[in-house]
Amino acid sequence: MIRCIDVHKSYVKNKETIAGVSFDIEDGMIFGLLGPNGTGKTTLMQMVATLMKPTSGTILIDGMTADRNLLEIHRNIGFLTTEIKLDPLSTPDRLFSFFAELYDIPKTEIAKRRQESFGRFGIEPFADKRIVELSTGMKQKVSIAISLIHNPKFIIFDEPTNGLDILTSKQVLDYLKELRSSGHAILLSTHIFSLAESLCDRIAVLIDGRIAAAGTVNELIDLTGTKTFEEAFFKLYMDNHKE
Repeated sequence: MIRCIDVHKSYVKNKETIAGVSFDIEDGMIFGLLGPNGTGKTTLMQMVATLMKPTSGTILIDGMTADRNLLEIHRNIGFLTTEIKLDPLSTPDRLFSFFAELYDIPKTEIAKRRQESFGRFGIEPFADKRIVELSTGMKQKVSIAISLIHNPKFIIFDEPTNGLDILTSKQVLDYLKELRSSGHAILLSTHIFSLAESLCDRIAVLIDGRIAAAGTVNELIDLTGTKTFEEAFFKLYMDNHKE
């Protein structure tokens, strides 16, 4: 389980980017963070991934905190963001081997995982090409393969389909569904209504650093008295956004 308890983050005095966020993500669940750009989604994801410390509040990863169990948490987390940059002069094959060794994966297991991952995403024909020569979609698929190389129990994906074509997006989303079925806990941020609606078991609508509401799609529609999920979001936005 991933648990956030009254998490706050301030970069400057008297202004909070994240203002008292709490939620739980059970194993075998995709939990979505939905909100407009600049509302704090990436900041929150980075804190859950231990890349940034909260100003206050608690984040538990399988009951562990970063100040006491950082290495163990890192071994159990896979984090992907569009801000991650691959070495442009390396190749998918070399990068996969490098990160596999960082996670102390046995050499016999590396070959098996490489074959499965590269085969799933169609990376094999590009395994020896330099990253700089790859398309945006292929770079994203390589990033996903590397992020999940250690089969982490907890997966944190910030806008995983950003910039991808329709076919590549479907491959990524189908893979996330498989990971959910195998018991992984997944935190996913997006600003795409259809993605959140079709993929997420529960959704938190983040407005100005606060969770305006959280629940299933139907619960959010019922809560706002609207007819569609998109209408529910805009009502929550209008009711909670401060100019």
